[in-house]
Amino acid sequence: MITSPTPRRDAASTAGTVSEVFVTFLRLGLTSFGGPVAHIGYFREALVVQRHWVSEQVFSELLSLTQFLPGPASSQLGFALGLMRAGWAGALAAFLAFTLPSALLLVLFAQVQPDLLNATGGAALRGLKLVAVCVVAQALFSMARQLTPDMPRICIALASAALVLLQDSAWAQLLAMLVSAAAGAVICRLPAVPTPVTLQGNRKLAMVLLVIFTVTLLGSLTLDTGYALLDAAAGFYRAGALVFGGGHVVLPLLEQSVVEPGLVSPEEFLAGYGAAQAIPGPMFSVAAYLGAKLGGYAGASLCLAAIFLPGFLILGAALPMWSRLTADRRTRAAFAGVNAGVVGLLAAAFWTPVCSEAIAQPSDVLIAAIGLGLARAKLSSLWVVVWCVAASIGRGLWTS
Repeated sequence: MITSPTPRRDAASTAGTVSEVFVTFLRLGLTSFGGPVAHIGYFREALVVQRHWVSEQVFSELLSLTQFLPGPASSQLGFALGLMRAGWAGALAAFLAFTLPSALLLVLFAQVQPDLLNATGGAALRGLKLVAVCVVAQALFSMARQLTPDMPRICIALASAALVLLQDSAWAQLLAMLVSAAAGAVICRLPAVPTPVTLQGNRKLAMVLLVIFTVTLLGSLTLDTGYALLDAAAGFYRAGALVFGGGHVVLPLLEQSVVEPGLVSPEEFLAGYGAAQAIPGPMFSVAAYLGAKLGGYAGASLCLAAIFLPGFLILGAALPMWSRLTADRRTRAAFAGVNAGVVGLLAAAFWTPVCSEAIAQPSDVLIAAIGLGLARAKLSSLWVVVWCVAASIGRGLWTS
Protein backbone atom coordinates (compact mmCIF):
# COMPACT_ATOMS: atom_id res chain seq x y z
CA MET A 1 0.00 0.00 0.00
CA ILE A 2 1.30 3.49 -0.87
CA THR A 3 1.82 5.64 2.18
CA SER A 4 2.09 9.39 2.32
CA PRO A 5 5.32 10.95 3.61
CA THR A 6 5.13 11.68 7.33
CA PRO A 7 7.80 13.09 9.60
CA ARG A 8 9.42 10.85 12.17
CA ARG A 9 9.28 13.63 14.69
CA ASP A 10 7.55 16.99 15.06
CA ALA A 11 4.51 15.50 13.37
CA ALA A 12 1.23 17.26 12.74
CA SER A 13 -1.01 17.02 15.77
CA THR A 14 -3.84 15.14 14.04
CA ALA A 15 -4.79 13.83 10.64
CA GLY A 16 -7.21 15.95 8.67
CA THR A 17 -9.82 15.53 5.94
CA VAL A 18 -9.66 16.36 2.27
CA SER A 19 -12.58 18.78 2.59
CA GLU A 20 -10.81 20.59 5.44
CA VAL A 21 -7.70 20.98 3.31
CA PHE A 22 -9.74 22.20 0.32
CA VAL A 23 -11.65 24.84 2.28
CA THR A 24 -8.52 26.09 4.05
CA PHE A 25 -6.51 26.44 0.83
CA LEU A 26 -9.45 27.96 -1.04
CA ARG A 27 -9.48 30.73 1.55
CA LEU A 28 -5.73 31.16 1.04
CA GLY A 29 -6.17 31.15 -2.75
CA LEU A 30 -8.66 33.99 -2.48
CA THR A 31 -6.62 36.16 -0.11
CA SER A 32 -2.89 35.44 -0.71
CA PHE A 33 -1.72 38.54 -2.55
CA GLY A 34 1.93 39.47 -2.96
CA GLY A 35 3.76 36.62 -4.69
CA PRO A 36 5.61 33.48 -3.52
CA VAL A 37 7.46 35.00 -0.56
CA ALA A 38 4.25 36.49 0.83
CA HIS A 39 2.47 33.15 0.31
CA ILE A 40 4.94 31.46 2.65
CA GLY A 41 3.99 33.93 5.38
CA TYR A 42 0.28 33.30 4.80
CA PHE A 43 0.83 29.52 4.97
CA ARG A 44 2.81 29.72 8.19
CA GLU A 45 0.26 31.94 9.91
CA ALA A 46 -2.73 29.84 8.83
CA LEU A 47 -1.33 26.32 9.14
CA VAL A 48 1.38 26.48 11.81
CA VAL A 49 0.31 29.29 14.13
CA GLN A 50 -3.49 29.08 13.90
CA ARG A 51 -4.30 25.47 12.99
CA HIS A 52 -1.16 23.59 14.18
CA TRP A 53 -1.13 21.26 11.18
CA VAL A 54 2.65 20.91 11.44
CA SER A 55 5.35 22.14 13.79
CA GLU A 56 7.72 25.02 13.05
CA GLN A 57 10.52 22.53 12.45
CA VAL A 58 8.60 20.47 9.89
CA PHE A 59 7.37 23.64 8.17
CA SER A 60 10.97 24.92 7.96
CA GLU A 61 12.19 21.65 6.46
CA LEU A 62 9.41 21.57 3.89
CA LEU A 63 10.18 25.19 3.01
CA SER A 64 13.89 24.38 2.59
CA LEU A 65 13.05 21.42 0.37
CA THR A 66 10.79 23.44 -1.94
CA GLN A 67 13.44 26.17 -2.24
CA PHE A 68 16.00 23.48 -3.09
CA LEU A 69 13.96 21.95 -5.95
CA PRO A 70 12.85 23.33 -9.33
CA GLY A 71 9.23 24.33 -9.64
CA PRO A 72 6.75 26.80 -8.11
CA ALA A 73 8.01 26.99 -4.53
CA SER A 74 4.88 28.28 -2.78
CA SER A 75 2.58 25.87 -4.64
CA GLN A 76 4.94 22.98 -3.87
CA LEU A 77 4.90 23.99 -0.21
CA GLY A 78 1.09 24.03 -0.22
CA PHE A 79 1.05 20.64 -1.98
CA ALA A 80 3.41 19.19 0.63
CA LEU A 81 1.36 20.61 3.51
CA GLY A 82 -1.83 19.14 2.05
CA LEU A 83 0.01 15.83 1.66
CA MET A 84 1.11 15.86 5.28
CA ARG A 85 -2.43 16.66 6.44
CA ALA A 86 -4.62 14.35 4.33
CA GLY A 87 -2.47 12.20 2.02
CA TRP A 88 -2.29 12.45 -1.74
CA ALA A 89 -5.94 13.43 -2.06
CA GLY A 90 -5.22 16.26 0.39
CA ALA A 91 -2.23 17.35 -1.71
CA LEU A 92 -4.40 17.53 -4.83
CA ALA A 93 -7.12 19.39 -2.92
CA ALA A 94 -4.56 21.94 -1.69
CA PHE A 95 -3.30 22.54 -5.22
CA LEU A 96 -6.74 22.88 -6.80
CA ALA A 97 -8.14 25.15 -4.10
CA PHE A 98 -5.11 27.45 -4.02
CA THR A 99 -4.81 27.71 -7.81
CA LEU A 100 -8.39 27.83 -9.11
CA PRO A 101 -9.26 31.43 -8.08
CA SER A 102 -6.26 32.95 -9.86
CA ALA A 103 -6.59 30.63 -12.87
CA LEU A 104 -10.26 31.49 -13.39
CA LEU A 105 -9.61 35.21 -13.08
CA LEU A 106 -6.82 35.05 -15.66
CA VAL A 107 -8.94 33.01 -18.07
CA LEU A 108 -11.60 35.70 -17.73
CA PHE A 109 -8.98 38.37 -18.44
CA ALA A 110 -7.89 36.47 -21.57
CA GLN A 111 -11.49 36.57 -22.80
CA VAL A 112 -12.08 40.27 -22.20
CA GLN A 113 -8.66 41.52 -23.25
CA PRO A 114 -9.52 41.76 -27.00
CA ASP A 115 -12.32 44.16 -26.04
CA LEU A 116 -9.83 46.52 -24.40
CA LEU A 117 -8.83 48.09 -27.69
CA ASN A 118 -10.22 51.57 -27.09
CA ALA A 119 -7.95 54.36 -25.89
CA THR A 120 -8.57 53.73 -22.20
CA GLY A 121 -8.23 49.96 -22.51
CA GLY A 122 -5.01 50.29 -24.50
CA ALA A 123 -3.56 52.63 -21.88
CA ALA A 124 -4.51 50.16 -19.14
CA LEU A 125 -2.75 47.34 -20.99
CA ARG A 126 0.36 49.52 -21.38
CA GLY A 127 0.19 50.11 -17.64
CA LEU A 128 0.16 46.35 -17.03
CA LYS A 129 3.33 46.01 -19.10
CA LEU A 130 4.96 48.61 -16.84
CA VAL A 131 3.82 46.57 -13.84
CA ALA A 132 5.96 43.73 -15.20
CA VAL A 133 8.97 46.08 -15.28
CA CYS A 134 8.49 47.05 -11.63
CA VAL A 135 7.82 43.58 -10.28
CA VAL A 136 10.60 41.83 -12.20
CA ALA A 137 13.08 44.54 -11.21
CA GLN A 138 12.15 44.14 -7.54
CA ALA A 139 12.40 40.34 -7.82
CA LEU A 140 15.81 40.72 -9.46
CA PHE A 141 17.11 42.96 -6.65
CA SER A 142 15.79 40.62 -3.98
CA MET A 143 17.06 37.42 -5.56
CA ALA A 144 20.47 38.88 -6.39
CA ARG A 145 20.96 39.92 -2.78
CA GLN A 146 19.95 36.48 -1.50
CA LEU A 147 21.36 34.13 -4.15
CA THR A 148 24.57 35.89 -5.27
CA PRO A 149 26.20 36.93 -1.99
CA ASP A 150 29.79 36.32 -3.10
CA MET A 151 32.01 36.77 -6.14
CA PRO A 152 31.87 33.15 -7.43
CA ARG A 153 28.08 33.27 -7.59
CA ILE A 154 28.08 36.78 -9.08
CA CYS A 155 30.31 35.45 -11.87
CA ILE A 156 27.98 32.50 -12.45
CA ALA A 157 25.00 34.89 -12.71
CA LEU A 158 26.80 37.15 -15.21
CA ALA A 159 27.87 34.20 -17.33
CA SER A 160 24.31 32.83 -17.34
CA ALA A 161 22.87 36.19 -18.43
CA ALA A 162 25.45 36.58 -21.18
CA LEU A 163 24.84 33.08 -22.53
CA VAL A 164 21.07 33.57 -22.72
CA LEU A 165 21.29 37.04 -24.28
CA LEU A 166 23.82 35.94 -26.90
CA GLN A 167 22.03 32.71 -27.80
CA ASP A 168 18.31 33.15 -27.14
CA SER A 169 16.79 29.68 -27.24
CA ALA A 170 15.30 27.09 -24.90
CA TRP A 171 18.48 25.03 -25.25
CA ALA A 172 20.60 28.04 -24.26
CA GLN A 173 18.58 28.42 -21.09
CA LEU A 174 18.95 24.72 -20.28
CA LEU A 175 22.66 24.91 -21.02
CA ALA A 176 22.97 27.93 -18.72
CA MET A 177 21.42 25.95 -15.87
CA LEU A 178 23.67 22.93 -16.46
CA VAL A 179 26.81 25.09 -16.63
CA SER A 180 25.74 26.95 -13.50
CA ALA A 181 25.26 23.67 -11.64
CA ALA A 182 28.67 22.38 -12.71
CA ALA A 183 30.37 25.67 -11.81
CA GLY A 184 28.60 25.79 -8.46
CA ALA A 185 29.75 22.29 -7.57
CA VAL A 186 33.35 23.33 -8.21
CA ILE A 187 33.64 26.92 -6.94
CA CYS A 188 30.86 27.44 -4.36
CA ARG A 189 31.83 26.84 -0.74
CA LEU A 190 28.92 26.31 1.63
CA PRO A 191 28.90 25.67 5.38
CA ALA A 192 27.59 22.47 6.88
CA VAL A 193 23.90 22.37 7.80
CA PRO A 194 22.24 20.94 10.89
CA THR A 195 20.69 17.50 10.57
CA PRO A 196 17.22 18.08 9.08
CA VAL A 197 13.96 16.38 9.95
CA THR A 198 13.80 13.05 8.15
CA LEU A 199 10.66 12.98 6.01
CA GLN A 200 9.64 9.36 5.76
CA GLY A 201 7.94 8.09 2.61
CA ASN A 202 7.49 5.28 0.14
CA ARG A 203 10.82 4.97 -1.67
CA LYS A 204 9.40 2.79 -4.45
CA LEU A 205 6.80 5.42 -5.21
CA ALA A 206 9.53 8.08 -5.11
CA MET A 207 11.52 6.18 -7.74
CA VAL A 208 8.43 5.82 -9.95
CA LEU A 209 7.78 9.57 -9.72
CA LEU A 210 11.42 10.33 -10.52
CA VAL A 211 11.30 8.10 -13.62
CA ILE A 212 8.07 9.75 -14.78
CA PHE A 213 9.61 13.20 -14.24
CA THR A 214 12.75 12.29 -16.21
CA VAL A 215 10.94 10.63 -19.12
CA THR A 216 8.38 13.42 -19.49
CA LEU A 217 11.07 16.10 -19.29
CA LEU A 218 13.08 14.42 -22.04
CA GLY A 219 9.90 14.10 -24.08
CA SER A 220 9.09 17.79 -23.63
CA LEU A 221 12.58 18.74 -24.83
CA THR A 222 12.16 16.83 -28.10
CA LEU A 223 8.41 17.08 -28.80
CA ASP A 224 7.49 18.85 -32.04
CA THR A 225 3.98 17.87 -33.13
CA GLY A 226 3.17 20.87 -35.30
CA TYR A 227 0.09 21.54 -33.16
CA ALA A 228 0.51 24.91 -31.47
CA LEU A 229 -1.29 24.03 -28.24
CA LEU A 230 0.55 20.72 -27.68
CA ASP A 231 3.93 22.23 -28.48
CA ALA A 232 3.20 25.15 -26.14
CA ALA A 233 2.17 22.70 -23.39
CA ALA A 234 5.51 20.93 -23.83
CA GLY A 235 7.22 24.28 -23.38
CA PHE A 236 5.20 24.91 -20.24
CA TYR A 237 6.25 21.51 -18.89
CA ARG A 238 9.91 22.39 -19.54
CA ALA A 239 9.41 25.68 -17.73
CA GLY A 240 7.89 23.99 -14.70
CA ALA A 241 10.66 21.38 -14.63
CA LEU A 242 13.65 23.68 -15.07
CA VAL A 243 12.81 26.92 -13.28
CA PHE A 244 14.37 27.65 -9.92
CA GLY A 245 13.33 30.64 -7.85
CA GLY A 246 9.58 30.87 -8.27
CA GLY A 247 7.09 32.67 -10.46
CA HIS A 248 9.10 35.58 -11.85
CA VAL A 249 11.90 33.38 -13.16
CA VAL A 250 9.46 31.40 -15.30
CA LEU A 251 8.98 34.50 -17.46
CA PRO A 252 11.81 33.89 -19.98
CA LEU A 253 10.94 30.22 -20.40
CA LEU A 254 7.28 30.97 -21.12
CA GLU A 255 8.24 33.80 -23.45
CA GLN A 256 10.41 31.33 -25.34
CA SER A 257 7.47 28.93 -25.70
CA VAL A 258 4.69 31.25 -26.85
CA VAL A 259 6.06 34.63 -27.97
CA GLU A 260 8.99 33.62 -30.18
CA PRO A 261 6.88 31.11 -32.20
CA GLY A 262 4.32 33.88 -32.71
CA LEU A 263 1.53 32.15 -30.77
CA VAL A 264 1.02 35.14 -28.45
CA SER A 265 2.14 38.71 -29.11
CA PRO A 266 4.65 40.36 -26.75
CA GLU A 267 1.97 42.89 -25.78
CA GLU A 268 -0.50 40.14 -24.85
CA PHE A 269 2.20 38.23 -22.97
CA LEU A 270 3.27 41.14 -20.78
CA ALA A 271 -0.32 42.27 -20.24
CA GLY A 272 -1.16 38.83 -18.85
CA TYR A 273 1.94 38.80 -16.70
CA GLY A 274 1.04 42.22 -15.34
CA ALA A 275 -2.54 41.13 -14.66
CA ALA A 276 -1.23 38.16 -12.67
CA GLN A 277 0.31 40.64 -10.22
CA ALA A 278 -3.12 42.08 -9.38
CA ILE A 279 -4.74 38.86 -8.20
CA PRO A 280 -4.10 36.43 -5.33
CA GLY A 281 -2.61 32.98 -5.77
CA PRO A 282 0.42 31.54 -7.58
CA MET A 283 2.24 33.39 -10.36
CA PHE A 284 2.36 30.15 -12.38
CA SER A 285 -1.37 30.61 -12.97
CA VAL A 286 -0.38 32.91 -15.82
CA ALA A 287 -0.22 29.62 -17.73
CA ALA A 288 -4.04 29.56 -17.63
CA TYR A 289 -4.14 32.98 -19.33
CA LEU A 290 -1.71 31.93 -22.04
CA GLY A 291 -3.43 28.57 -22.54
CA ALA A 292 -6.79 30.31 -22.87
CA LYS A 293 -5.30 32.51 -25.59
CA LEU A 294 -4.25 29.38 -27.47
CA GLY A 295 -7.21 27.07 -26.91
CA GLY A 296 -9.93 28.40 -24.64
CA TYR A 297 -10.83 26.50 -21.48
CA ALA A 298 -9.22 23.27 -22.71
CA GLY A 299 -6.00 25.11 -23.51
CA ALA A 300 -6.01 26.80 -20.10
CA SER A 301 -6.47 23.46 -18.33
CA LEU A 302 -3.76 21.73 -20.37
CA CYS A 303 -1.15 24.47 -19.92
CA LEU A 304 -1.95 24.84 -16.22
CA ALA A 305 -1.48 21.10 -15.66
CA ALA A 306 1.70 21.08 -17.74
CA ILE A 307 3.45 23.83 -15.80
CA PHE A 308 2.59 22.52 -12.32
CA LEU A 309 2.98 18.75 -12.84
CA PRO A 310 6.80 18.48 -12.97
CA GLY A 311 7.25 20.42 -9.73
CA PHE A 312 4.89 18.06 -7.91
CA LEU A 313 6.53 14.96 -9.40
CA ILE A 314 10.02 16.00 -8.30
CA LEU A 315 8.73 17.03 -4.88
CA GLY A 316 7.14 13.61 -4.33
CA ALA A 317 10.35 11.94 -5.47
CA ALA A 318 12.56 14.05 -3.19
CA LEU A 319 10.62 13.87 0.08
CA PRO A 320 12.06 10.51 1.26
CA MET A 321 15.59 11.51 0.18
CA TRP A 322 15.64 15.03 1.61
CA SER A 323 18.02 14.46 4.51
CA ARG A 324 20.50 12.61 2.26
CA LEU A 325 20.41 15.39 -0.36
CA THR A 326 21.18 18.17 2.08
CA ALA A 327 23.92 16.19 3.81
CA ASP A 328 26.08 16.25 0.65
CA ARG A 329 27.96 19.55 0.33
CA ARG A 330 28.72 19.08 -3.37
CA THR A 331 25.02 18.66 -4.16
CA ARG A 332 24.11 21.77 -2.19
CA ALA A 333 26.92 23.69 -3.93
CA ALA A 334 25.58 22.62 -7.33
CA PHE A 335 22.14 23.93 -6.43
CA ALA A 336 23.68 27.16 -5.15
CA GLY A 337 25.23 27.52 -8.60
CA VAL A 338 21.86 26.90 -10.24
CA ASN A 339 20.26 29.56 -8.06
CA ALA A 340 22.96 32.03 -9.08
CA GLY A 341 22.35 31.10 -12.72
CA VAL A 342 18.67 31.83 -12.19
CA VAL A 343 19.55 35.40 -11.23
CA GLY A 344 21.33 35.76 -14.56
CA LEU A 345 18.36 34.24 -16.38
CA LEU A 346 16.02 36.74 -14.75
CA ALA A 347 18.38 39.62 -15.54
CA ALA A 348 18.33 38.63 -19.22
CA ALA A 349 14.52 38.45 -19.17
CA PHE A 350 14.36 41.87 -17.52
CA TRP A 351 16.31 43.34 -20.42
CA THR A 352 14.30 41.52 -23.07
CA PRO A 353 11.35 41.13 -23.36
CA VAL A 354 10.28 43.07 -20.24
CA CYS A 355 12.03 46.43 -20.74
CA SER A 356 12.37 46.22 -24.51
CA GLU A 357 8.60 45.74 -24.91
CA ALA A 358 7.30 47.94 -22.08
CA ILE A 359 9.50 51.06 -22.22
CA ALA A 360 8.57 53.08 -25.28
CA GLN A 361 8.89 56.72 -24.14
CA PRO A 362 10.52 58.73 -21.33
CA SER A 363 7.32 58.91 -19.28
CA ASP A 364 7.30 55.09 -19.15
CA VAL A 365 10.61 55.25 -17.29
CA LEU A 366 9.15 57.68 -14.75
CA ILE A 367 6.00 55.59 -14.17
CA ALA A 368 8.06 52.40 -13.80
CA ALA A 369 10.55 54.09 -11.46
CA ILE A 370 7.77 55.22 -9.11
CA GLY A 371 6.18 51.76 -9.29
CA LEU A 372 9.54 50.20 -8.42
CA GLY A 373 9.77 52.56 -5.46
CA LEU A 374 6.41 51.27 -4.23
CA ALA A 375 7.60 47.69 -4.63
CA ARG A 376 10.89 48.44 -2.85
CA ALA A 377 8.87 49.92 0.01
CA LYS A 378 7.39 46.42 0.41
CA LEU A 379 3.88 47.51 -0.47
CA SER A 380 1.58 44.92 -2.01
CA SER A 381 2.00 44.40 -5.73
CA LEU A 382 -1.66 45.37 -6.00
CA TRP A 383 -0.64 48.99 -5.27
CA VAL A 384 1.98 48.78 -8.01
CA VAL A 385 -0.72 47.63 -10.42
CA VAL A 386 -3.07 50.44 -9.38
CA TRP A 387 -0.33 53.08 -9.81
CA CYS A 388 0.95 51.91 -13.19
CA VAL A 389 -2.49 51.43 -14.73
CA ALA A 390 -3.87 54.72 -13.33
CA ALA A 391 -0.78 56.67 -14.40
CA SER A 392 -0.87 55.17 -17.88
CA ILE A 393 -4.56 55.99 -18.30
CA GLY A 394 -4.03 59.52 -16.90
CA ARG A 395 -1.16 60.12 -19.31
CA GLY A 396 -3.36 59.03 -22.19
CA LEU A 397 -6.15 61.41 -21.18
CA TRP A 398 -3.66 64.26 -20.68
CA THR A 399 -2.08 63.89 -24.12
CA SER A 400 -5.31 63.21 -26.04
